[in-house]
Amino acid sequence: MTDDDAVETFYTDERWQNWLDRLEEEDLDPENEDSARLLLNLQDDAAIAVVKVLAALDDGRIDEDRAVEEIRTVRDIVLADVEFDDEDKVMLIDGVQTSLVPVFYAAEEYVVGGVVEGDVSEFVRAAADAEADDDLDAALGYVVQAGTRIIDGEALDIDLVEDLEYGLVSEWVNGLDSLQSAIEDPEVVEEEEG
Repeated sequence: MTDDDAVETFYTDERWQNWLDRLEEEDLDPENEDSARLLLNLQDDAAIAVVKVLAALDDGRIDEDRAVEEIRTVRDIVLADVEFDDEDKVMLIDGVQTSLVPVFYAAEEYVVGGVVEGDVSEFVRAAADAEADDDLDAALGYVVQAGTRIIDGEALDIDLVEDLEYGLVSEWVNGLDSLQSAIEDPEVVEEEEG
């Protein structure tokens, strides 16, 4: 027996598409504060959706299987290839997508495996070292482990982020920053009129 009216929706293709439509209309310049905020809001909005899934799990509104399914749904929507004529915009959105990868995996790991023992800062440093050794799988693994700690309430030290060399780990940790923001303030990001 299914009662579709009672099924909670956490994220939709339409929501993501609305953000993409808005990005397509804007003149995006990452050096411009409004453009940077728009991209960050897009990223935070997806992180908030993930946090709402975790909150629904914690509240007993959904079970673990449904939580994993919902996290994967958000991931599939957000990480789908974006078709824009403007290559620069595609690159900017790709950066947002890259940043969100560990958010999805950390949430899934949190649901399935729980919180990993350790320290956020140590995991981030280990990830940076792994990236320096070109072991990107290990680097992502460490960032995901840091993410489970953040979901559990440990804080990400923003100074640590600023010390990272620019690369995948810094992009991924940027996503963890969105995850932390979403946990602290899980209000939906309203699409502000510019």
